[in-house]
Amino acid sequence: MNKILQLHFDNAKREKKIFNMARNGAEATIYIYDIIDPYWGVSAAGVMADIAAAGDAAVLHVRVNSPGGDVFESRAIIEAIKRFAGKTIAHIDSLAASAATSISLACDEVEMSDGGFFMIHNASGIAWGDKADMRKTADLLEKVEGVIASEYAAETGQDITQVVSWMDDETWFTCAEAIAAGFVDRSATVVEKTSNAWNLAAYSKVPKELANVAPMVESAPVVPPPAEPPASDQPPVANSMTTANRNRLTLALAQ
Repeated sequence: MNKILQLHFDNAKREKKIFNMARNGAEATIYIYDIIDPYWGVSAAGVMADIAAAGDAAVLHVRVNSPGGDVFESRAIIEAIKRFAGKTIAHIDSLAASAATSISLACDEVEMSDGGFFMIHNASGIAWGDKADMRKTADLLEKVEGVIASEYAAETGQDITQVVSWMDDETWFTCAEAIAAGFVDRSATVVEKTSNAWNLAAYSKVPKELANVAPMVESAPVVPPPAEPPASDQPPVANSMTTANRNRLTLALAQ
């Protein structure tokens, strides 16, 4: 199985117990603590809803711990962050890889944990069909890489040939290296211990600090359990969506 797909499938099995937006007075915080994906992770629609909920906050903190994901979904997230009227600050708490790096750079400022990592690489995808289909996919990947490389160069002030070389090599930057390269503005004042909740086998040069896959658990804030509804004399009403999903699952398992 394609390793990128495996990363997504692994993520789909994880128990999700995080909330994505918190408002505290004049500041709000959103969490990119998942794969970037419209179905199995952080979606553009979800981020836009979170930003809308932030309302007129003066500062939006974007906390990142993500192995990357769908490049087109990330483009919509980037534009949503750029449209925010207030100041935006990215906090790379542990890992910003692939598409998560571009989301981080969409913010006005980027800070990073001393134990974190920042990874850039070439675009990848899956192709199916004849030789013409394969060539079309390769052409699309080159266009995607060209856009990303140009943005990295503009954000960092680096020569684009250097950026392309880093992408070709799948480069993992420590905090100090990311600051020196111009991707990150500063290190976080509070040192965060590096943690990894991702299967990173899709990448070929994972640092040893992240190589051992930790249990698939979330480190973002936990949502408190909902309050029990008040007692009612009415008979319980079946949840039609739950029932429908249970029926589909039963049919799938029977095949």
